[in-house]
Amino acid sequence: MTADSPDPALVSRLAQESRQFDGTATDQERNCWMAVHRHVHGMLPSEYDIREVPEPLYLAVLARRRELDGAGA
Repeated sequence: MTADSPDPALVSRLAQESRQFDGTATDQERNCWMAVHRHVHGMLPSEYDIREVPEPLYLAVLARRRELDGAGA
């Protein structure tokens, strides 16, 4: 793991947590962003929340979620 790459255990945990939002929308990108936002900022985003999330972490979580979903297909 380098300084720029997120912790694999954290990535897997957030990818799993993103599934909690599948009941409101099955959009992997949205749900992964929400899981990362909650991890980084300590809360879910509000309607007009424009706070950023770390892009490397978001992209790693999204990639892991896609791997997990592909494995079950």
